[in-house]
Amino acid sequence: MTTAPVTTAPTRPANSADLAALAATHGLTVSGARPSLPRYLAELWGRRHFVAAYATARMHATYSTARLGQLWHLVTPLLNAAVYYFIFGVVMNASHDVPDYVPFLITGVFVWDFIGSSVNAGTRAIHGNLGLVRALHFPRASLPVSTVVQLFQQLLVTMGTLVALLLALGQTPGPAWLLTLPTLFLTAVFCAGCALVMARIGSKHPDVSQLMPFVLRTWMYSSGVMWSIDKVLGRDDLPHWVTLALKANPAAVYIDLMRFSLIDTFTAHSLPHHVWPLAVGWALLAGIGGFVYFWKAEEEYGRG
Repeated sequence: MTTAPVTTAPTRPANSADLAALAATHGLTVSGARPSLPRYLAELWGRRHFVAAYATARMHATYSTARLGQLWHLVTPLLNAAVYYFIFGVVMNASHDVPDYVPFLITGVFVWDFIGSSVNAGTRAIHGNLGLVRALHFPRASLPVSTVVQLFQQLLVTMGTLVALLLALGQTPGPAWLLTLPTLFLTAVFCAGCALVMARIGSKHPDVSQLMPFVLRTWMYSSGVMWSIDKVLGRDDLPHWVTLALKANPAAVYIDLMRFSLIDTFTAHSLPHHVWPLAVGWALLAGIGGFVYFWKAEEEYGRG
């Protein structure tokens, strides 16, 4: 007795619609797919404890091998201010006609250090953490945001030193000092937006990080950190729009607002017109625009 061979009909390959329906039936989603903007924002908010812990850990890890340890967070901006004072205040005489030049200089250096470091660290936030990005699924915006949180924590520490120095240099505390709070908040939102933009650019073009020192140095020199835009450009025969453009650049706006808040002789006449709308506008433009710009490439980070 022989048995007839059993033939099996070839399996018809499922099309993408069938596979999508099958995945939806079992509640499966595409790994790493970009969620909607509200859902992405909710996921990022859900990771807020990770962002804070990651930022704090990175802050403590910085200078962990140095003998002075965390004191370098205070010493570094003070050394920068000392160098700038010698070069610009003494050699180039930028302190001429600038009342309270030392408070003027150290306030500018401390605020600029936060802005420049945030932009620079944001450039490496994704590319420098590719192992973490490829191994775990989490909102990638957590990385650039955590770098800004870390630097903001450092800024709060150095602000205590700045206030002590200003008091020692004869500045008088007053109601205007409360303006440091909205100024710090707006500066932080602006820096977070810039870090998000640079994180996406740096993830695609790592060479950008090599150019950032030159870009940031140019931005610092044009932001009046070591010199007064009003005093220096006012002596030259330059078009008025050049002075306005320099004073309206976001770094100059936030630095001048901090000087206006803390320095007695830095009056409202030294601020650009509509300074608060400018500060809010730059923060909203960078914060919202930077977040949306980063979110649009969420599913591409870590590939390649």
